[in-house]
Amino acid sequence: MANKYFRFKQFTVRQEHCAMKVGTDGVLLGSWATVTAAATRILDIGTGTGLIALMAAQRAPVALVDAIEIEEEASSQAGENFESSPWSDRLSVYNMAIQDFRPEFKYDVILSNPPYFSRSLKSESLKKCLARHNESLPPSDLAACVGRLLDDNGSFAAILPYEEANVFIAEAVEYGLYLTRRTDIRGRRAKPVKRVLMEFAKHPAWRLVSSQMHLENEDGSRSGAYAELTREFYL
Repeated sequence: MANKYFRFKQFTVRQEHCAMKVGTDGVLLGSWATVTAAATRILDIGTGTGLIALMAAQRAPVALVDAIEIEEEASSQAGENFESSPWSDRLSVYNMAIQDFRPEFKYDVILSNPPYFSRSLKSESLKKCLARHNESLPPSDLAACVGRLLDDNGSFAAILPYEEANVFIAEAVEYGLYLTRRTDIRGRRAKPVKRVLMEFAKHPAWRLVSSQMHLENEDGSRSGAYAELTREFYL
């Protein structure tokens, strides 16, 4: 049984009411995405526990951070995690579908650890289905919503499995989102690519910044690159 909470250096994430618990994907995205101190408005799509939004608030000291979550209990728990954090005055959660979200402004940074299981068997738990399957947020909807909500000079970062990432990269172009940075993630150095961290902009980059990273050494300890990337968060 998963722990009811996960403690980071500057905040704690409670997760007992969330179908999808704190995981490596969220920590990777929250650490890797370009979030500068100058950011003023940040959006986390499909926030779940609120982890990525909390990481963004830690990294951007003046930014207002909005989080969208369609599942009611997860949204409520994210709100509780926000309230107990040092940045409660800058964090807001909205219990709704991103397709229906219509703010009066655009975002400097948009982040998403989206649902991606489109062909797997459905869980009997509705909460897990919403969190893990993409019928509620198909790739085309995600790309369209990001295109609508992202500032012309903003960036959008996401994490997906290898196959789904390559499909999304191709589809995103149709919505005016161009890949500018990519990091392929392996569990260990000799293993296949497991996840892809992606960053997009509304303007094509003259050069794609591409890299690879493995998470574990052969003894199971965190790799140097992973430890360095997450050092402001993991205890």
